Parts: sequence; C-alpha cells; structure tokens
Amino acid sequence: MTAQIAIKLPEALLASVDDLVQRGRVKNRSAAVRAGLELLTRAEREAAIDRAFVDGAGKHPDSERDLADAQRLAIESIEDEPWEPWW
Repeated sequence: MTAQIAIKLPEALLASVDDLVQRGRVKNRSAAVRAGLELLTRAEREAAIDRAFVDGAGKHPDSERDLADAQRLAIESIEDEPWEPWW
C-alpha cells in the first residue's frame, strides 16, 4: 500500500531533482523523493545499530584473553593465506 503526500521544495532543489529525471538517474520526481527518503531511513537504521553495538561493547568489553585469541587467529589466517607475488 502506498500513500500520497504533498511536500514543498526550494526551487533549486527541485531543479536538481528535475535534472536527475532528465538525465535518467530516476524515473520521475516521486522516485527521486522516494530514493532520498529510503537513503535517509536506511542511514538512520544503520546508525541505531552502530549505537547499539557500541553500547553493548561498552557493557561487555573484550577480556585480555579474547583480544589475545583474536590477534593469534588473525596472524594465523594471514600466515595460512597462499600469497602469490604480484610483481
């Protein structure tokens, strides 16, 4: 289901949207507005996830053993990689 809304845009922004339509970057003005809102809402969701991750990591920090294991595993994975000369 969709809903129709009315918005007011500054003329310069509307000209930029029309340019996007003219160049084929978006199908029409509605598609441009929809794409912009999708980007904005996705960025907000990702920022909320990032904040939750930071909050959780702060409440449950890695132990020294966890950090040592992570470093050891990283080194092992690099050493196990079949590196080939690029030159």
